Amino acid sequence: MKATLWEKDNFSISIDKYKLDVPYIHKFLSTSYWAENIPVETVRRSIEGSICFGVYHEGKQIGFARVVSDLATFAYLADVFIEEQYRGLGLAKRLMQIILSHPDLQGLRRFLLATRDAHGLYSQFGFVPLTNVDRWMQIHQKNVYKK
Repeated sequence: MKATLWEKDNFSISIDKYKLDVPYIHKFLSTSYWAENIPVETVRRSIEGSICFGVYHEGKQIGFARVVSDLATFAYLADVFIEEQYRGLGLAKRLMQIILSHPDLQGLRRFLLATRDAHGLYSQFGFVPLTNVDRWMQIHQKNVYKK
């Protein structure tokens, strides 16, 4: 599979991890509601263990998403963002199309994500609220990055 998966009007989406701007990703995530204060080394390790999708405008990174998966039965979509000034251009939708069409993420039994405010986006791609929530358990260390 080629590294650049989509290009149009000076925008592109790539899975080339060497192209990722880790300081930029860290800066965004460390101020997000879901990963506030995340250490840069944790971001680096999360990238190493994931399929990563970088969104670029004229070569500059403006968005990101990653998928943690066993590539057979399960995947978890995480750390999805588009820089605020580029929102409303359909880039998040294009990013989701690219992620869900990735050959390594086909035929999965379960694809999960968590979001506070983007239900409308994800529902367009078939994501629905969890059912049978009484079956699910978690260990959630809410303040793991706070010192």
